Amino acid sequence: MGLGQKDKTKANSVEMMAYRFCGSPTAEQEHQLNQFIGSCRFLWNRMLADKQAYYNATGGTLHCTPAQYKNLPGLEWLKDVDSLALANVQLRQEAAFSRFFQKKGGYPNFKKKHCCSDSYTTNLASRGANNIALNGNMLKLPKIKTPIKLRLHRQVKPGGVLKSVTVIREPNGKWYFALAFEYPKVEQVSQSKPISELKHIGLDMSLPRLYVDSNGEAADYSKPYRKLEKRIAKEQRKLSHMAKGSSNYMKQCKRIAKLHAKAKHQRNDMLHKLSFRLTEQYDVISIEDLDMAAMKQALRFSKSVSDNGWGKFVSMLTYKSNWKGKRLVKVDKWFASSKTCSKCDYKHKELKLSDRIYVCPHCGNVMDRDHQAAINIDREGMRMLAA
Repeated sequence: MGLGQKDKTKANSVEMMAYRFCGSPTAEQEHQLNQFIGSCRFLWNRMLADKQAYYNATGGTLHCTPAQYKNLPGLEWLKDVDSLALANVQLRQEAAFSRFFQKKGGYPNFKKKHCCSDSYTTNLASRGANNIALNGNMLKLPKIKTPIKLRLHRQVKPGGVLKSVTVIREPNGKWYFALAFEYPKVEQVSQSKPISELKHIGLDMSLPRLYVDSNGEAADYSKPYRKLEKRIAKEQRKLSHMAKGSSNYMKQCKRIAKLHAKAKHQRNDMLHKLSFRLTEQYDVISIEDLDMAAMKQALRFSKSVSDNGWGKFVSMLTYKSNWKGKRLVKVDKWFASSKTCSKCDYKHKELKLSDRIYVCPHCGNVMDRDHQAAINIDREGMRMLAA
């Protein structure tokens, strides 16, 4: 059996589950974490600059590792940094170049302080190692002398192996730790149910209400950013009158970051609750396979689409459905869900985007446009599943 086949066999026998917890590092721990983040950013920029210089001089590709930089004059301090964190920098940069050459992404950019995400990732050194470990609410990390205290807002599923930890410092100054656990895959009983016994529902994306389902109910969802928009604008105006880079300027940036973080956390909390409830109640969930990036540009709904969080909601539905053995069916985006009458299947081609009530010219059916689209999505999803 080849190495690739072994990896595929292992991937089919295990599943990953990630937890994100807020942490309270001490002043000394915070100083070390900031040093590791800065070191990873420095190494990324240095490796990228060296690769560019080598390509300009020779036309070839430079293959370098973090270990080679540790022995260079003036860079001995890299030996005090978590070696696995530096190794992840190399892996991420190689993956970025691979996406660029496959025309799946842009050319890797240099990372500037305060303008890029402040984070680094470390891994379990080997099976049975204890370089990273979670004991109760205390997290052990490499090169950090004492464990870091976490606030566990939910219980970690027992029986897993901690494979990696991503340390994140958000712009508002708070620290978060994303823990990835590996568990043996358990076969779900619900996958073997006949289609006739499956509970199913269709969801039509709605900008004002997140979604309307095939039962005619709308999501209990509020727009968190819209609620804070005036406060954010007020703080932004204050920022515009301050000297860039000054102490007051940095404090004001932190105030604005806290407001953005509040909106983000409120949005994620609501999306988690909605996706959990849907995957608990239904066996099949049908949605439209929408291109959210195109919607932001073409329809000029950038702010509304971003605050809606539909893309993140779909991502949550996807992995929670996989965990619970449920089915998420994505209907083609060109399927005429809004223009097709749910009573007689007549396609109302003259229907405009501004028409929020569907009136069928053929049978006289009158109903909410989004409700009807959700019914059609539900039917199409079940048809695709049966086929």
